[in-house]
Parts: sequence; structure tokens; C-alpha cells
Amino acid sequence: MEKTYPNPWTTLSKKDIYDNPWIHVEEHQVINASGNPGIYGIVSFKNYAIGILPIDADGNTWLIGQHRYPFDMFTWEIPEGGGKIEQDPLENAKRELAEEAGLIAEKWTLIQEIQLSNSVTNEVGFIYLAEQLSHTPPAPDEDEALIIRKLPVSEAYKMLETGEIKDSLTVVALLKAQALGIK
Repeated sequence: MEKTYPNPWTTLSKKDIYDNPWIHVEEHQVINASGNPGIYGIVSFKNYAIGILPIDADGNTWLIGQHRYPFDMFTWEIPEGGGKIEQDPLENAKRELAEEAGLIAEKWTLIQEIQLSNSVTNEVGFIYLAEQLSHTPPAPDEDEALIIRKLPVSEAYKMLETGEIKDSLTVVALLKAQALGIK
């Protein structure tokens, strides 16, 4: 049984600051862990993050390249996206893999659940290993300009080691795959 620890924070009030279809922002008046008054901002996500590491029988994987607006830079990532909170994460993972990489998997394994930035958000991510792959036409969202890249998973590990891969879901997926002995 996991040990529980007392919550040293007291929430005095909450105020809605911002809302759109993807996030909700609140400002909380609090008594913080040191017993002093303060404020805390929380970004609540209306979706969870989904990441998929597809691996074929020959040890290849697929990365998706795209320009990420918040950082104004091009990135290489595993197929990933948002999943509706009220839906099964696995069903969202299947949809994302087909849409972004044009792949369908017969075997799915949840390899990691993560908290993406737990100091200011409540966003949760689910990372799946997808195996026994077949192809389907990709169907990216209308606002996505994606580049699909098939490569040996060993090359993706090298991209991680050199710092070329920075996306958190991709970093965690590749590190977990290495820990599981996937080559």
C-alpha cells in the first residue's frame, strides 16, 4: 500500500482567469506549505496527452516532425496528441497513431503514465508501445503540417542522446523503451 502524506496547503479561494476549448486557468489564494499567504495559478487541461511509440518487427519506429508554435521551432516527436478526458486513452492513442503516422497496431501496451508539468498544470499523459503494425493512409488534422520519418529505434535513441529530441513525451517514451530493452 502506498503511503499517504498530509497536504500542507490550504486553499482559501479560487478565481477563474481564462477559458478556451483546451485549457482553463484559475488563480488560487492559498496558505502555502510554509504557512504564509500566497497565490497559485493552475492550468487545467481539458484533454490528456497521448504518446505512441510504434515499433515494427525489424526494430524501426516512426517520428513525426512538425513546427511547434509555442517554441517557434521544428521538432521530432513520437506520434502524439490530445485525448478527450471522457474517452479511453487507448482509443485516442489508436486514433492518433493512424492520423499522424498512418499506422494501425494489433498490440498495445501502456508503458508510462506521466504528469507533464505538475508545478503549474494538472495535465496527465499516457504513453503506449504499439506493435504488430500495418499501414493506413495518414489523416492529420487540418492545422497540422507533418513530416513522417521511419528510422531504426537505435537512431531515435541517438537523437535523444544528442539533444535533438526535446519533446517530453518522446523523451520519456524512448527512455522507457531503453529500460525495457527494446532495440
